[in-house]
Amino acid sequence: MNSIEITSNSVEQTIDLGKTLGRQLGGGELIALIGNLGTGKTHLIKGLAMGLDVYDADSVASPTFTLINEYEGRLMLYHIDAYRFDNPSQLEALGFDELCCGPGVTVIEWADKVQSLIDLYPAITIHLEHCGPTTRYINISNLPDYVTL
Repeated sequence: MNSIEITSNSVEQTIDLGKTLGRQLGGGELIALIGNLGTGKTHLIKGLAMGLDVYDADSVASPTFTLINEYEGRLMLYHIDAYRFDNPSQLEALGFDELCCGPGVTVIEWADKVQSLIDLYPAITIHLEHCGPTTRYINISNLPDYVTL
């Protein structure tokens, strides 16, 4: 497992990073996204969707009220938003175990809110931080050896 640090200077670069990652995923991956509001979590997921050949990936939006969105592509993309969760059992109630053990890719925004549950699975962890109006610092850890960015 590898770690990498990246500076993104634009929304487009963040989306491109997601595309590059998505193209290399083979299924069964869990991706935990951690970052404050506006750090680019949803843009990164849009890029992932593009890299997974999701039809109409531009429509990818944060599922804050629906809690989970499913997108069909080369692999299924399950997009979970844990922002409104009070505890990890709410994520378990969504069938999290089946999603993590299935052939698709599961991405969780606000993963730090359900970290104790995520820690039970191997997960790619992506921290995003503001560095300026359009600049983001992105740290990716637990990157599988078959992924190069």
